Amino acid sequence: MDKASLYLWVKTFHLVFVIAWMATVFYLPRILVNLAETKDQADVQARLLLMGRKLYRFGHNMFGLAVILGLVLWLGYKVIPGFPTMAAPGAGWLHAKLTLVVLVLAHFIVAGRWLKGVEKGRALPSSFALRLFNEAPVIVLTGIVWLVLAKPF
Repeated sequence: MDKASLYLWVKTFHLVFVIAWMATVFYLPRILVNLAETKDQADVQARLLLMGRKLYRFGHNMFGLAVILGLVLWLGYKVIPGFPTMAAPGAGWLHAKLTLVVLVLAHFIVAGRWLKGVEKGRALPSSFALRLFNEAPVIVLTGIVWLVLAKPF
């Protein structure tokens, strides 16, 4: 397999794992909303907590794989001679993108901590606040996609 094809395969799988992780970023807060709205339904709460735990674990795995492949895309040229790279002058967009990814990761971690808090009997924010929290990653993801496509700086 030539290096250009390898690069495209790595990029393809990086995007697949990013998409899978973003699905968890969008859905985990929705589970929290449902938990906040079903306080008096122990069986529903137990099912939602189980779903949330599994989703959070899946999200961590997808994020880890996306990061590993992202590092290959970014720094693969250091290991594989002639491998295409994004580490070059004019890659300021990449640093901005990574900053936004860290914000989404922080959002994901906060959602996970809230989920673990519910298991320990802690209260969640209101369902309205959780709905707003659920929408925040959409705005950040829009910025990430724009930076990747436009590469403005």
